[in-house]
Amino acid sequence: METQPTAAVQGSRSASGPLPRGAGVLVAVLLAFLASGCGEVLDVASGTPTTSATPGTAGFGDENAPGAGAGSALELLGTLSVRAADNSPAYRRDKFGTAWSDVDQNGCDTRNDILHRDLRSITTRRSDDCIVLTGELRDPYTTRTIRFNRERNASAVQIDHVVALADAWRTGALEWSDQERLAFANDPENLLAVDGPTNQAKSDQDASEWLPPSPGARCAYVARQVGLKARYGLWVEQPEATAMRGVLQSCPDQPPLGLTTTTAR
Repeated sequence: METQPTAAVQGSRSASGPLPRGAGVLVAVLLAFLASGCGEVLDVASGTPTTSATPGTAGFGDENAPGAGAGSALELLGTLSVRAADNSPAYRRDKFGTAWSDVDQNGCDTRNDILHRDLRSITTRRSDDCIVLTGELRDPYTTRTIRFNRERNASAVQIDHVVALADAWRTGALEWSDQERLAFANDPENLLAVDGPTNQAKSDQDASEWLPPSPGARCAYVARQVGLKARYGLWVEQPEATAMRGVLQSCPDQPPLGLTTTTAR
């Protein structure tokens, strides 16, 4: 969930000029995780607790990452560890870094990168084409068309963490390094521009507590959560696993999503 329609935080530009927008996300994320020296991500479970995994380089699109080449999201769900939540110490947003950092150092913060990617017919600030002023969103959770106007109602469109940061924290991210959590919070595969009130209603709830209002959006939504949790070595709680399985059984051929690193634009 994201609730901060804040002004863009400008990133630094190199002396040789800014990188193309989105081009540096992969580099920034890979460097952050390679620096951590963590091991490969791999958890196996079908409904009973097992040993948890830790995030590592295999969590970032490596062909050996968990789920790479896997069949359906339903099958991949069966490989996730099932454990109780761990919220000690308690979740804090600042543990995932400054909200909407410019992780790819393209001079544009992550929020605006995602608005550029997900909105159509956008206009930008004349003095800074990073800042999205207006646009239209086909909301993936409600299927409604939302007209975004930064000056009139910036919170009408918010950026959702598909796997909420608090949920990630409770299911393994509390053991990560600061760099790993920053990378996760700004991973374009975990971010969607969505209807603001719907995002507020979701808050930090998992799939057992909240699903998109549009039934047609639920398979892709859960498949993305499964793919992300596999890639990052996060576990699921038992009610969450049950709810995910219930959704994916209605679309057994749905492939997992979020398994590879992408750029925002």
